[in-house]
Amino acid sequence: MENVNRRIGITTTIPVEVVFAAGDVPVDLNNVFIAGEDPASLVDRAEIAGYPTTICAWVKGIYAVAAETRDVDAVIAVTQGDCSNTHALMETLELRGIPIIPFAYPYDGDPDLLRLQIEKLTEALGTSWEEAINVKRQLEPVRQKLRRLDELSWRENIVTGEENLVFLVNSSDFEGDWRAYEDKVAAFLDEVAGRQPREGGVRLGFVGVPPIFADFHRVVESTGARIVYNEIPRQFAMPYDTDGLVEQYVAYTYPYGVFRRIDDIEHAVVERDIQGLIHYTQSFCFRQIEDMILREKVEIPVLTVEGDKPGPVDARTKVRIQAFVEMLRGTR
Repeated sequence: MENVNRRIGITTTIPVEVVFAAGDVPVDLNNVFIAGEDPASLVDRAEIAGYPTTICAWVKGIYAVAAETRDVDAVIAVTQGDCSNTHALMETLELRGIPIIPFAYPYDGDPDLLRLQIEKLTEALGTSWEEAINVKRQLEPVRQKLRRLDELSWRENIVTGEENLVFLVNSSDFEGDWRAYEDKVAAFLDEVAGRQPREGGVRLGFVGVPPIFADFHRVVESTGARIVYNEIPRQFAMPYDTDGLVEQYVAYTYPYGVFRRIDDIEHAVVERDIQGLIHYTQSFCFRQIEDMILREKVEIPVLTVEGDKPGPVDARTKVRIQAFVEMLRGTR
């Protein structure tokens, strides 16, 4: 691959420092899909191309963005530590002539195996470990600003759950330009500095992958509740101080199984005074099975919500959310 500001698609959060170090532009295909003018049509296009109806809509959306729009020069596909359908997604993209770069998170978070994977990624993109570490240092200021934004959601109660979600989700690729993204976050922090804290309201945690519903957080917070914890988006922002690249991505909980995630969730429940959890699960996703583990391990009420295709929250789910919030309001 010729290195001339290539657009590199990613199927989930990867060591983005390597992509930037190579002089490339990372493109989170999930974000392009869901933020598009008509994401539902992208799902339809994938099904027309041959994808089964019983496959996760996120996978179909990623396929359509990459294969139909031809907006990326290559795709880094996470073959372990994310969606179990990524292998077939890689093959169908390869069939359409899109170069594929595999990346795998070791199941147990073994640092030696993870370092090997990151080194292979630097070789594939034509950069070096030293250059990637240099980018990691340059990304620290924007990551610190995102941590501050997160604190303003739960500690100072002036940033909404939806605002929190949008900024943290987009830290997976920093919208392709971390310098511009840092300016964007800084401007938002200045904008909200004069807000009055929001008092009261049921305090909720949102766990699971980001919702495919366009208005999910808005619907939840319209009940008077507040989402003060977005589990996976917060992890995308890397909310911890680490010296090295390997340490940073070992601390990242999402790829390594549900029990590491539950430890993070339980800590957040105490720290953020969370009264209940909404666990979002995507239709046809293997992570739906993890709901039974989550319910058994956590000690506060859990509402499980399932989403399928892009669009607004359906009436039945709205009623369930309202009933859950009212139940929690009555218990405090």
